[in-house]
Amino acid sequence: MRSDDDETDNSPSSVPVRVRHGDDEVTLHVEHGARLRDALLAADRDDADLDLSPYATATERINCGGRGLCATCGVRVIDGPEASHWHDRLAERFGYARLSCQIVVSEPMTVELLTEKRVWGGRE
Repeated sequence: MRSDDDETDNSPSSVPVRVRHGDDEVTLHVEHGARLRDALLAADRDDADLDLSPYATATERINCGGRGLCATCGVRVIDGPEASHWHDRLAERFGYARLSCQIVVSEPMTVELLTEKRVWGGRE
């Protein structure tokens, strides 16, 4: 996975994912078929300056590990694939964040990280 804004990855298995976080935006080149949560966490591990974790501070270590059970990895999908998980279909219908662990990167997309989460607090 690459996280360069200036370079493009022309690999057929690479999908561009634009991630907005606060006033910043970064483009990740994610392997086709990867889970968005995993791509965000990998980019966060690879470059600590990016701060792309979908979790709030309280849930960074306490979460379901991407099984779609805890609802703590929510992101706003600005442009991207239709919701397929039952939670995401409801979230889309009522305007809530979708679970990044249930979003398969299959096409170019734009997502926004939430700065505040009602139950779990902020990202910092």
